[in-house]
Amino acid sequence: MDCLRVVLSVIIPPLGVFFKVGLGLHFWINILLTLLGYVPGLVHAIWIIATR
Repeated sequence: MDCLRVVLSVIIPPLGVFFKVGLGLHFWINILLTLLGYVPGLVHAIWIIATR
């Protein structure tokens, strides 16, 4: 299941975080990071998926 989340995160980083943590704080942080730049959002998404 984490492989699917990683693939979703590569396409749309907040989507992978949403499926992992829901509409929590990390989801909104990821939206902000993705708006500031794709790479920070992607790194944050992979980090959240890998550590939880």
